[in-house]
Amino acid sequence: MTHSFDPTILREYDIRGIVGSTLHEADAYALGRTFGSLARDENVTRLAVGRDGRTHSQLLQDALIRGLTESGIDAVRIGMGPSPMLYFSTYELDVGGGIQITGSHNPADYNGFKMLLNGRSVFGAEIKELGRRAAAGEWHSGEGQVSDEDVMDRYVDRLVSDFSGNGFRIGWDAGNGAAGPALEKLIQRLPGEHHTLYTNVDGAFPNHHPDPTVEKNLEDLKRLVAEKNLDLGIAFDGDGDRIGAVDGRGRVIWGDQLVSILAVPVLKDNPGAPIIADVKASQMLFDRIAELGGQPIMWKTGHSLIKSKMKETGAPLAGEMSGHIFFKHRWYGFDDALYAAVRLIEAVSQSGRSLTELKDAMPETLVTPELRFPVDESRKFAVIDEVLERLSSNGARVDRTDGARVMNQHGWWLLRASNTQDVLVARAEAQDGAGLEALMAEIDDQLAASGIERVEADH
Repeated sequence: MTHSFDPTILREYDIRGIVGSTLHEADAYALGRTFGSLARDENVTRLAVGRDGRTHSQLLQDALIRGLTESGIDAVRIGMGPSPMLYFSTYELDVGGGIQITGSHNPADYNGFKMLLNGRSVFGAEIKELGRRAAAGEWHSGEGQVSDEDVMDRYVDRLVSDFSGNGFRIGWDAGNGAAGPALEKLIQRLPGEHHTLYTNVDGAFPNHHPDPTVEKNLEDLKRLVAEKNLDLGIAFDGDGDRIGAVDGRGRVIWGDQLVSILAVPVLKDNPGAPIIADVKASQMLFDRIAELGGQPIMWKTGHSLIKSKMKETGAPLAGEMSGHIFFKHRWYGFDDALYAAVRLIEAVSQSGRSLTELKDAMPETLVTPELRFPVDESRKFAVIDEVLERLSSNGARVDRTDGARVMNQHGWWLLRASNTQDVLVARAEAQDGAGLEALMAEIDDQLAASGIERVEADH
């Protein structure tokens, strides 16, 4: 027996598609057979399986588990919860890896699979290899068993096991995503006063899209913070691995700004340690890490890539603009928005200031949001190569870690190809409006020179 996946679902960091269109139960079964066979090749015979709250996650889980057991894998179901709860279970249960069924922060008709094996994320070339292997039918056979483990209380206990901080008045927005029930348990274990929104799991996301990195999705949280005069607000994405935050005045604390706050206690415990942020992060963050005595490392965007770089460098903390925050310090090294929230409360506590005061103290710059421009897939990476070629011939200061990040007297700008969509992503940061305009003009010139019109794509 063989199976061909729709090539569009084999993405860089996970497998993800539109249910009933590019992703079907048959794909979940085939993934079970294929991933199960890969696991057995690596002498793994037990895997944990978790799922988010989407309407089709249970169906996909049943098909996936059928595939796993028929390849000779014992499957341990941990139930519905955030992706980090599945990551946690791969460390705490007697398993060699796991799969989370989740559409992450995508619209309600999406779903997919995040995979771990032998302590690593399965991504990039390994995902392409799963596709090849399924098409060739290179499957083991066997009769695995299915069991259930309720890990949520253990997970939430671990989130707060070494917490030391004061209580604040906090608003929370789970966005009807899979983190809601764990959040309700978490606030019972934290000091302070807590007000929650949308902690009931609803795969139709009736209130707002579960992506806290898009500011309009934070409107309800901002309103809650204002109405109740709270100290801060925290939001999660659909599967609980990305965090968003606002201060007491409703101002967004972006991913790189969160890392600048979280880095303080981490570097106190680990003087001189490397701290990683992605190429989309503000220059302010890299300067701040250096100022705190840390070693700033700029790395490629993408949670799987960041995790690999953390292992390589031994970094105790990493973060992305997209709200993925990774703690190896006192944690396991995976991205976990609930744990990042606990550490944020602790870091603000230990600073002796409010989050609003910490935000006030941050240097003011003008920064664009993430701009996305549609580009044909065949041109996506070629355009970046052309831009780099032109820049190198005119002597610009360029960082080539992930696309082109150019620094000059105005500030910096970035142009990179998305790994997950057919878009180019741009961002710029300057001290003032004139500087920002100058940087955007440079981006426009580069796009025009490669025949790309600057028309923004829908997020």
